[in-house]
Amino acid sequence: PPPPPPPPPPPPFQAEDGIRDTNSGLVGSEMCIRDSNEAELERERLLPLQEVVEKARAAKHNGASRFCMGAAWRNPTDRNLDKVIEMVEAVHALGLETCVTLGMLTQQQTQRLKLAGLDYYNHNLDTSPEYYGDIITTRSYQDRLDTLEHVRDAGINVCCGGIVGMGEQEEDRVSLLQQLANLPQHPQSVPINMLVQVEGTPLHGVEKLDSLDFVRTIAIARILMPESWVRLSAGRTEMSDEMQALCFFAGANSIFYGDKLLTTTNPDENHDRVLFDKLGINAADTTQDMDTLATA
Repeated sequence: PPPPPPPPPPPPFQAEDGIRDTNSGLVGSEMCIRDSNEAELERERLLPLQEVVEKARAAKHNGASRFCMGAAWRNPTDRNLDKVIEMVEAVHALGLETCVTLGMLTQQQTQRLKLAGLDYYNHNLDTSPEYYGDIITTRSYQDRLDTLEHVRDAGINVCCGGIVGMGEQEEDRVSLLQQLANLPQHPQSVPINMLVQVEGTPLHGVEKLDSLDFVRTIAIARILMPESWVRLSAGRTEMSDEMQALCFFAGANSIFYGDKLLTTTNPDENHDRVLFDKLGINAADTTQDMDTLATA
């Protein structure tokens, strides 16, 4: 028989900018739990709407095609969701794709976000089902899958990946990628995060993941989910240019572009531009229609 056709090419390179805040950030997980007596992380208020709009406008000017807003909540209250919806509508009006990450959602909350014009919702599985109980205690794996189902049913694109370098075994990374690939639909965006160790948190001091093992994780994600955006997210500040280049060549075609992730810093935007120039990578063109993207 003739050989099977080759898989479809991955989407072109995408830069996503965004803002995250730590309001109500007491999430019961080993990798990101913040106790004021240990990590000395203060809660923050949601940013004012106008400040969000200004940051989104600057992000678009700098080449981002999607703007992500997030808060470290277990789940949003309806009152807080009202404020987030105002932000989604304002950013959407700028011609940017919108993404939020707010924790677990009810079906009704998901429908409200869809009506506001939300394009993507980020809700990670974090790790394998087998290792999950060693890391997270305040919600079940099924809770996360239920939120992802609400998001899909509402017609919102799914942004779902995980965190590696949390002391998991190779089998756990394989199992995480299997879970992602076996969802009813591949996530449109798959962020692969490297744990950023924060002093005072339970996972501070765990053995760091070997760089090539991280690159292999990127490569397998690309093979299993050929049409998804595979995004380098947290941990890039600790990666050399050479390691990031290997990730791009292994299949990563998206980064989170901005000064801060949920609670950790991100590489300087000027440094990213210099690296892209060295590698010949072109970001998405936001001056044209959202479906028209530059090639990498």
